[in-house]
Amino acid sequence: MSTVLQPAFDAAAFKTTTRAQWQAAAEAWHRWGPFVGDWLGEATETMFDLARIGPGSRVLDVAAGAGEQSISAARRVGESGHVLATDIAPALLERAAADARTAGLSNVETRELDGEALDALPAGSFDAAISRVGLIYFPDQQRALAGMCRALRPGGRVAAIVYSTPERNAFFSIPVKIIRERAKLPAPLPGQPGPFSLGAEGVLEAAFTKAGLRDIEVRKVPSPVKLPSAAECVRFERESFGALHQMMVALSETERAQAWQAIEEALRTFETGDGFVGPCEMLVGAGTV
Repeated sequence: MSTVLQPAFDAAAFKTTTRAQWQAAAEAWHRWGPFVGDWLGEATETMFDLARIGPGSRVLDVAAGAGEQSISAARRVGESGHVLATDIAPALLERAAADARTAGLSNVETRELDGEALDALPAGSFDAAISRVGLIYFPDQQRALAGMCRALRPGGRVAAIVYSTPERNAFFSIPVKIIRERAKLPAPLPGQPGPFSLGAEGVLEAAFTKAGLRDIEVRKVPSPVKLPSAAECVRFERESFGALHQMMVALSETERAQAWQAIEEALRTFETGDGFVGPCEMLVGAGTV
């Protein structure tokens, strides 16, 4: 009996595709920024608190995207502080820089940088390193964490927001399940990046411990996705969630349209008299260098 071997995960190809997709989705992600800020507002403030970000702090934001949380951090650190927003997609950073200028913030800097190549930054130059829903998508999460730790002064804090389990994030896990079935994709390989790669009980703590962090704390933050309808949630995911598009690469345009229709039908379960309320739970973890 022969064994069919699952193709090895290609980290380099994954990064190339990820960068291209975020370049293409930059306008939409930026447009959805105010909604994302509201949706993840409590988790973001919790991340800032656990990272001990305050007036005068120097903050490294890894996988900053369009910088909504970078600007929030800049307001918290004040004129005496500094925020460096880094991302693999320059089109996102252009929007972050423009928004910082519009807000009159001179303490925000942007830099195109792979989250697994933070050695380019001076060692010990930041008080806190944060990553909002970014660490989960790094092929080598330990390399990313090592880079963050290196960039921090002794006693600095690393803090990250990640999704918890698929069961507690149906607004996202249902689309993932439908696309995986239709694209005939195998289950993720152990250690493969993805939305729920750090969500299981104890996994985020273990990753931080392995990276050498101490005084680790992880909090669960309910973060329901509230939109007018399931159709609007699908529009948000379709325009902004690169992970779902990566999974659909092998599908034809017709098959993709059918998959999105099936996703919308499934998500209608979460429509209420007050609109769509999609189940979502974030984990916010932090540790000291």
